[in-house]
Amino acid sequence: MVVNREGPILVEGPVEVVGDDGTTTRSDRFVVAICTCRRSRAYPWCDTSHRRRKPAGPAEDRPDGRQPREGEEDPRT
Repeated sequence: MVVNREGPILVEGPVEVVGDDGTTTRSDRFVVAICTCRRSRAYPWCDTSHRRRKPAGPAEDRPDGRQPREGEEDPRT
């Protein structure tokens, strides 16, 4: 399993996901991307909707609207 803070969880397949309501969804793919942002139209499978998500928090105050990368200085400080 690979967990990416900015995107989906990648799991070697086949995979079964049990939803909150008890429904089971199965994928027989070699690698499955499981949505963590809940914006996917194919939920629980990732459809890359997280790429269109606006950052929250302090980045809204930045003129370019992006999050600082790890190790990058914030120009506001």
